[in-house]
Amino acid sequence: MLKVRLRRMGARNRPYYRIVVSDSRLTARAKVLEELGSYDPVAGAGSFSVNRERANYWIGRGASLSTTMRSLLARPEPAPKPA
Repeated sequence: MLKVRLRRMGARNRPYYRIVVSDSRLTARAKVLEELGSYDPVAGAGSFSVNRERANYWIGRGASLSTTMRSLLARPEPAPKPA
């Protein structure tokens, strides 16, 4: 079964996450099928980026979302900055 989840990266006390699609039966450090984006909780709200089109593709193919990913994807997309 596929799962869209966070993969922890970064240093101690400075977490940084990659949003990945992987097999839920394997560990979170196992090989990933695709990297969809990133999330930096320390930097603030503007540090969340995800390719929503690819996320919807994987969800349509039967991938489930982790609890955290479900709440992150429920956030509205940030408005583009004026030029």
